[in-house]
Amino acid sequence: MMMMMMMMMISCLQTLLLLGAPQLLSGRVLTAPTTPNNFFYHNFLSGNGNKQIHFSGVKLHVDSARASVFAVRGGNVTLPCRFWYEPEMSSSREVRIKWSWRPAAGGDETDVLVAISPHSRGFGDFRGRVQLRQDFPGDATLLMTDLQLNDTGRYRCEVVDGLEDKSTSIDLELRGVVFPYQHPQGRYHLSFPRAQQVCEEQDSSLATFTQLFQSWKEGLNWCNAGWLADGTVQYPITRPRVPCGGHGLAPGVRSYGRRHLHLHRYDVFCFSSLLQGRVYYLQPSHKMNLTEAEQACQEDGAQIAKVGQLYAAWKFTGLDHCDAGWLADGSVRYAISRPRQNCGPSEPGVRSFGFPPPQHKHGVYCYKSDYELI
Repeated sequence: MMMMMMMMMISCLQTLLLLGAPQLLSGRVLTAPTTPNNFFYHNFLSGNGNKQIHFSGVKLHVDSARASVFAVRGGNVTLPCRFWYEPEMSSSREVRIKWSWRPAAGGDETDVLVAISPHSRGFGDFRGRVQLRQDFPGDATLLMTDLQLNDTGRYRCEVVDGLEDKSTSIDLELRGVVFPYQHPQGRYHLSFPRAQQVCEEQDSSLATFTQLFQSWKEGLNWCNAGWLADGTVQYPITRPRVPCGGHGLAPGVRSYGRRHLHLHRYDVFCFSSLLQGRVYYLQPSHKMNLTEAEQACQEDGAQIAKVGQLYAAWKFTGLDHCDAGWLADGSVRYAISRPRQNCGPSEPGVRSFGFPPPQHKHGVYCYKSDYELI
């Protein structure tokens, strides 16, 4: 019994010595200093300089300064973002900057650019079109060039410093024009996938709700319901009337909500923006059928214009011509910026004669890109 008690005492003494060894060797107990701002940091990976530092009491801030920015197709845009520390750090920090994008129509967030100074990498369709500005310490501003119709959405600027991770968001909107589009056979023939396709065929994209709402504020009044980019079906009414919900409903954007993307059929609202070229009316000595119209544009060094291009020319360059002409989809339309007698209704807009038989005779609207104009 005596021997067993002695062995237990020796074991306890060894444990105490082991626990107290660091303090005995250093001559003091290691504790974090208490300071008014609670600032304390230390290298947690030896030999790594100040590249990986754990700190508490220092706050990382990230801010975009703006909630949204507006641009046009083919243009450039600056998405502001900066980061800083409180209290201010005495030396520069190596951080990881990541820009990501969520489409305006919804969906998963995808990477745009990742940078760890001085190296950066763009991803997907953004590759070659994005870079960081880095004009001053803490500048994480994103520069984008050659904007596309589908670049609209929410961009997130994320800054990672060790265990610290802060971010801010900014919305990118394109200025443009929303227009309703129907199938050649009439209203309500388009499923959602087909609606996407016809907008792309007309040099446009599916309109977002934000774009449709802005067009409604600018006076768009259309009674037929159409697909939007988020899979909802809506239509804008500025002048309530019996066929469009009745006089009892206030003006606004009416919604059918989300519909089955493949089974249900509606029209579609497309969106186009600034052109990188010119739309013009071409009429030789005689009017032409559709095939002759396509050939006439080609002989003029151009191509027959698409519906989205006609709307964009009307919106951004004030295209104004009272003669109806063929377009690439087989429809016949014309654009009026200055309403006058014998040129249709009293409001500016793009007038449509629908889809006449292709052997009918009309003029034609051609489109010549900036590259072809050189």
